[in-house]
Amino acid sequence: MMRFWLVSLFCLFCLKFAFAQDVGALVSKNLFERILLHRNDANCPAKGFYTYEAFITATRAFGTFGTTGDTNTRKKEIAAFLAQTSHETTGGWATAPDSPYSWGYCFKQEQGSPPNYCVANQQWPCAPGKSYFGRGPIQISYNYNYGPAGRAIGRDLLNNPDLVANDPVVSFKTALWFWMTPQQPKPSAHDVITGRWTPSAADLAARRVPGFGVITNIVNGGIECNKGSNAQMQSRIGFYRRYCQILGVDPGNNLDCASQRPFGQ
Repeated sequence: MMRFWLVSLFCLFCLKFAFAQDVGALVSKNLFERILLHRNDANCPAKGFYTYEAFITATRAFGTFGTTGDTNTRKKEIAAFLAQTSHETTGGWATAPDSPYSWGYCFKQEQGSPPNYCVANQQWPCAPGKSYFGRGPIQISYNYNYGPAGRAIGRDLLNNPDLVANDPVVSFKTALWFWMTPQQPKPSAHDVITGRWTPSAADLAARRVPGFGVITNIVNGGIECNKGSNAQMQSRIGFYRRYCQILGVDPGNNLDCASQRPFGQ
């Protein structure tokens, strides 16, 4: 009887510890609604898609996301992830109500008439008739990203890429896969924001240093970095600063990539 009581007590402790480390312990539903203030606006095509419940469920599949380091580090990671993905899905404009940085997560797939983003790849060949344009919070693109992302989360995204725009948990999971996975020569965004990335000599020569700016370099460096100040880069920073303020954490230094060379250059 005593052994059963001790085991039960231990299990309760484990559950309490797991909850304390859960992203939901830092971001309540009310806070999520405040951060992504206008995502369910009538003018947002993704209205009703990106739910708090889907976000929390997806984060639990990536156990170290938002649970690494002290509380401030954890908050910064959540802010940085939501900021980068908010820019990718923004429906804001310069004079938007509550600022343009309140309009993240308005879109769940690339707008207009995008190409199919299919390139020759032996390991991740394109499925006939399927397109791999941007979908989900990170706007995952190309067959060589859909393939490994799908394998990581246990879904066949090469043959069913539309799942990323139809299943909100899958959608968040693809963004978290991209966030957590290093793709050489790039480190993972997770390692950068949690202080686990140490720049190499080549990184330092390219002015790539720890901070939010190098995460922008990871996400879209070839388009936005080493080009001075530009609207896309500043949009990411604007979202990040707003979310850090809401979460009550300092955004830190090195927020831009204006003078950073993209990875591989």
